[in-house]
Amino acid sequence: MKTVFSDTQLAHAPAQEISDGELKPAVEIPSRAEFVLKAVRDRNVGDIIAPEEFPVRPIHRVHAPDYVSFLENFWDSWTTAGRSKEAFPFVWPIRSLRPDVEVSHIDGLLGRYSMDAGTPLGEHTYKAARASVDTALTGAKLLQGGEQAAFALCRPPGHHAGFDFFGGYCFFNNAAVAAQYLRDNGLNRVAILDVDYHHGNGTQALFYDRPDVLFLSIHADPKDEYPYFLGYADETGEHAGTGFTRNWALPPGTDWESYAPALQEACRWLQVYKPEALIVSLGLDCYEHDPISGFKFKSDDFFRLGERLAKVGLPTLFLLEGGYAVDVLGENCVNVLEGFAG
Repeated sequence: MKTVFSDTQLAHAPAQEISDGELKPAVEIPSRAEFVLKAVRDRNVGDIIAPEEFPVRPIHRVHAPDYVSFLENFWDSWTTAGRSKEAFPFVWPIRSLRPDVEVSHIDGLLGRYSMDAGTPLGEHTYKAARASVDTALTGAKLLQGGEQAAFALCRPPGHHAGFDFFGGYCFFNNAAVAAQYLRDNGLNRVAILDVDYHHGNGTQALFYDRPDVLFLSIHADPKDEYPYFLGYADETGEHAGTGFTRNWALPPGTDWESYAPALQEACRWLQVYKPEALIVSLGLDCYEHDPISGFKFKSDDFFRLGERLAKVGLPTLFLLEGGYAVDVLGENCVNVLEGFAG
């Protein structure tokens, strides 16, 4: 199985995040990718290749052009306003405020284009996020070229990013861009299975009214966990997409034995839908010692996850999403890939 990775993804290196009412050391840090890359090399998973550089058009197929431009030009606007440290939004156009007005101040734009205050933007965020998208697109192109499996070592992650907003450490939705790319290049039906501890709200929303991309997510109950306002079982799609979204919201403390039935049901939906390719949003934060999560996977359980996904029998692209127990992230990730490869 080929792994796609670019060192440019390491350039986004936040120092802090806002969590639990205070500034804390950031957890979505470059070493996440470095530990995974080392494990891929040490355990001889397969060749490691650099991504191709894609034009912006595949991103515009998923994200609003004005949002993409905001990210691209953000640091210039930020420094022009006299700022020099990483940025956090602090005001949002919710409910009785007006989301339709055109604002020009950088703080207003930060609020317009974000969903939370815990996702810092820095000088190199845009180029790292673009490299992450290129990594996902290169993985998708490998499937298009006949590979049965590929691993896109994407960082920063993507599944919380929506049409015109960032959040949850995510800026461009790598899984959605890859799925749309496969659709635009000849596939009629694509499925996305999100196994991150947190619900992939951005991915769900992007395909919620479409029947050509099936979205399945197994995650912590949003009554108790981020993103709180999406990811419930009664969300099944709308209009032409009715029935093509499925959520399994599980309680805190879920272990593999309790998780496996939901995974089995998700795999059954894949068999019913019969997609031509599967994209797995591979969050590894179900691990028992993840610092911001509450499931109880052991490292060996990630082998089982990979083994079960292999039985689906589809060309499969794995995309790295969350997972913040950095020291074991590489082990857990490669366990999935080796389980899948048999």
